[in-house]
Amino acid sequence: MRSFQIMIKRTGNIFLLLILTTRVFSQTGGDNVYEFLNLTHSALVTALGGSNVSISTGNLNLSSQNPALLGAEMSKSASLNYTNYFAGINYGMAMYSRSYPFIGNFALGLTYLNYGSFTEADPTGTITGSFHASEYAFNLLYSFQINSSVTVGINLKPVLSHLEDYTSIGIASDIGAAWHSNSNLLSAGLVIKNAGFQLTTYAGEKHQNLPFEIQAGVTQRLAHAPFRFSLTYRHLEKFDLTHKYTSASTPLPPSTAGEDFGENLLRHLIAGVELIPHKNFYLCGGYNYQRRSELQIESKVSTVGLSWGFGIKTTWADIEFGRATYHLAGSSSNISLVFRPEKIYKRNRN
Repeated sequence: MRSFQIMIKRTGNIFLLLILTTRVFSQTGGDNVYEFLNLTHSALVTALGGSNVSISTGNLNLSSQNPALLGAEMSKSASLNYTNYFAGINYGMAMYSRSYPFIGNFALGLTYLNYGSFTEADPTGTITGSFHASEYAFNLLYSFQINSSVTVGINLKPVLSHLEDYTSIGIASDIGAAWHSNSNLLSAGLVIKNAGFQLTTYAGEKHQNLPFEIQAGVTQRLAHAPFRFSLTYRHLEKFDLTHKYTSASTPLPPSTAGEDFGENLLRHLIAGVELIPHKNFYLCGGYNYQRRSELQIESKVSTVGLSWGFGIKTTWADIEFGRATYHLAGSSSNISLVFRPEKIYKRNRN
């Protein structure tokens, strides 16, 4: 037992060194490789605004947001997730977990992003065929409960990106911690996401940065009402998330320091609420201010930045649906199935 604890400590030191030696820049999107690592696979998290690192409900999918949320109650659970994205793009995730007393909790998973089929043409415009593009990330999760309230976890993610004839390989990791109160009404989480580097580039170009991010969140369930509220703070490593575009003919309008501070603060926050009238059913909604600010059309804001969903629980499976509005051009739908294969087998035998 002592040798195992020493091994875990040394492993933690190695990944801490990995984080400290990772080149971290201030970009929040579009300037990094493997941006697909930030996609949301859980229908519940999609419905709550796109990010959540603090809900502790025994849902296996939540461990993809924070590896510390992987718990013993998820042992022998499996999950399947599918998202219908935009322009024929789709992505998904599959996971399976096992727990061992005094050792910890383990999970294996695979995420994919399928860009679809593209028409191939030569420099003269002559069509020569078609090609495909896709990206994959393996998930190797481990969590360990330090005491009755605190759990730590790590998710090691080897990455494979294949775009036409070009391939890139990388390694990323998430390191997280989770805490919950004795009453289980209040919980919190902290995650360092996508710390790592690109091992091989697509065509010999300069190595690019991964979409590094630090997130924190808190969830509060009311003791005498069927509501649970979540607040997630994204990009702790960078405060300024605004994008200011200027040109010689259109200078920026003047703004005050107070306005800039308030705008930046709201862009970091994602709010979610769940209505749980019964232990086997829930309704939920979320609000992503940054998404709304960057993707709305001034003439018609509509429901951009808002999301909603529901879940149904049975004795052998949880079925979840989430839908998020990104733009007036369309929304994205996510379906999740979390189940225990052994319960299905026993049910069929009976």
